[in-house]
Amino acid sequence: MNTKRFQTFFLAVALILSFQLISCKTGKRAVVEHQPLEKALLWKITGPNIDKPSYLFGTIHLIDSKDYFLPKGMMTAMDEVKKVVFEIDMKEMNDMSAIMSMMGKIMMKDDKTLKDLLSKEDYTTVSNFFQEMGLPMMMLERMKPMFLTVFASGDMDPGGLQSGTVKSYEMELMDMAESAGKSTGGLETIEFQLSLFDEIPYEAQAKMLVDAIKSRKDDDASSQMDEMVKMYINQDINGMVHAISEESDDVEGFEEKLLTKRNESWIPLIIAGAKAQPTLFAVGAGHLGGEKGVIRLLQKQGIKMTPISIK
Repeated sequence: MNTKRFQTFFLAVALILSFQLISCKTGKRAVVEHQPLEKALLWKITGPNIDKPSYLFGTIHLIDSKDYFLPKGMMTAMDEVKKVVFEIDMKEMNDMSAIMSMMGKIMMKDDKTLKDLLSKEDYTTVSNFFQEMGLPMMMLERMKPMFLTVFASGDMDPGGLQSGTVKSYEMELMDMAESAGKSTGGLETIEFQLSLFDEIPYEAQAKMLVDAIKSRKDDDASSQMDEMVKMYINQDINGMVHAISEESDDVEGFEEKLLTKRNESWIPLIIAGAKAQPTLFAVGAGHLGGEKGVIRLLQKQGIKMTPISIK
């Protein structure tokens, strides 16, 4: 894998992490919401000691170029803010030396390999899949299976970032910020996001990988991704939360660490950032809705959240 291709792969993995964590089904449970939120991806942040409004925007990390859009009010929000904050600071993705230093984080510990985790039949299935993509197994053998699942999820090939068939909201917003001379930042580090993969046992990750590859052969292989994109275009942040509750045992019990705890850790950072200067916070749309989503958690801290891009 050449340097440019590796960088694109690594960027796609980082961008898709949140979508993977909320869309990989997390066990049967009821989603309780006392009062559904407005269908809106863009929300204005105001409140005590916030002199000028900041904004919260829900992204979908990778989307087909034909489905890409900016909701009502987005350009105005970009003009008003002085800083754009992502889940991770996008500048980190331009530092190849930093990316290379993280290589060990994408590898399984204790010299584990895919052969150790899969039956002979499943290993052949995985091997054939990646060989057809032009990716030799010798380069992938020790990678954490959840990284490899990125390639097998629906039809969102990260290579599309290079060809232009796929867009990243983070990359588009980063370009806008740089063009306008705005500063950028991140709520988390790349290293932290990579560490989240260790919260799911390798065996469960391997099962997810095999299931994802096998599902591509079905007629509705990309139905889950298609439904998520439809909800995103419809700005249905409530529906995205309900999609999490589909029944599966793959990563049951890990949602608290992978989603809820992250939402909670962002709240003081968002409030402090909004008090410091007008800021646009861009995070995965799946983090916005629900009683434990970012919007409700901010409201519980006395922050007024006003929907701007109402569908």
